[in-house]
Amino acid sequence: MLADVNKYSEFCNSIFMEYMSEKRQITVTAPLLPNLDEFQSLLKEIWDSKWITNNGSFHKQLEKELASYLKVPYLSLFTNGTLPLITALQALQIKGEVITTPYSFVATTHSLWWNGIKPVFVDIDLATGNIDPDKIEAAITPQTTAIMPVHVYGKPCNTKRIQEIADKYGLKVIYDAAHAFGVEENGESILNAGDMSTLSFHATKVYNTIEGGALIMHDEKTKKEIDYLKNFGFAGETEVVGPGINSKMDEIRAAYGILNLRQVDAAIEARHKIAVEYRKAFREVEGITFMDDMPGVKHNYSYFPIFVDADKYGETRDELYFRMREENVYGRRYFYPLISEFATYRDLPSASKENLPNAHRMADSVIFLPMHHELSDSDLVRIIDTIKRV
Repeated sequence: MLADVNKYSEFCNSIFMEYMSEKRQITVTAPLLPNLDEFQSLLKEIWDSKWITNNGSFHKQLEKELASYLKVPYLSLFTNGTLPLITALQALQIKGEVITTPYSFVATTHSLWWNGIKPVFVDIDLATGNIDPDKIEAAITPQTTAIMPVHVYGKPCNTKRIQEIADKYGLKVIYDAAHAFGVEENGESILNAGDMSTLSFHATKVYNTIEGGALIMHDEKTKKEIDYLKNFGFAGETEVVGPGINSKMDEIRAAYGILNLRQVDAAIEARHKIAVEYRKAFREVEGITFMDDMPGVKHNYSYFPIFVDADKYGETRDELYFRMREENVYGRRYFYPLISEFATYRDLPSASKENLPNAHRMADSVIFLPMHHELSDSDLVRIIDTIKRV
């Protein structure tokens, strides 16, 4: 009798474990983590040196290695991805109004607000999600001093057209390239476009330092100025040359970043393979569209957004999103809602819905599918079957 009970218990347990395996949570992203033993080895060096911040050896090494990897002349590390935006605006002495996109993470526009700058929203190009260059000129006023585009989902903006407009009107260009780590167009890093570009190394990004970021600039003089600004304005032990802020990256995160840089290519290739499978699976699904690779672009496959046409698909975006959650498949509605709909910005004249029809259309239809290097074949099957309603 006891043996029968034990067998039944084992059977129930096996069924439960199988169910849990099938229904385990699939997250929209997962952090790229360095080998723990290798990280502990570097931590030992930091502990022995007792130099844990203030431009230590790992900080210098990571700046050098990142500049080489990203094919940029000068790079300054920051403690997160928002402070480079704020600092770039300070360094370029941007005032008045800045033309930007409502289709981004709030840090883009918050960086303007923190500098006392008025954001002016223009609509986007539905093919890429990026700011539409053809809409920029109409938004320029005597108060406009800069353009702040975003390489949405790592898709390069039309940098040539934007620069032509900036040159015509004497405007600065600062690119929010938070999604665009390692992205190149015709063999050239898109981080070299404009006056400056910023990166985010948040844990959710293709490459991360837990929290972190960087500012890309074109010359040594600007690099030195940025390094002063991110360290309270100190130019020496007793000399402060301006009202800087503390936004330095510490040695622990720099060491973490050095190790992650060694494996980021493999992680990007894993993402690429997932993107190929998604496109193959959804190419013929009515009501589901997605973005293909752009010609001449080296992508980083940071995200895989799909767009839901409710009339053709038979479910709204939100109905699909919540059905996915019921299946323990976690997507993300990104970017939704638009920045222009948040309380801080919704009363701006440029935030009106009539001014931003494409941005609203994209925001109301988008879902990010899970995209990271740890997704298994069985995870992909579950995700695809959920979307295809198999």
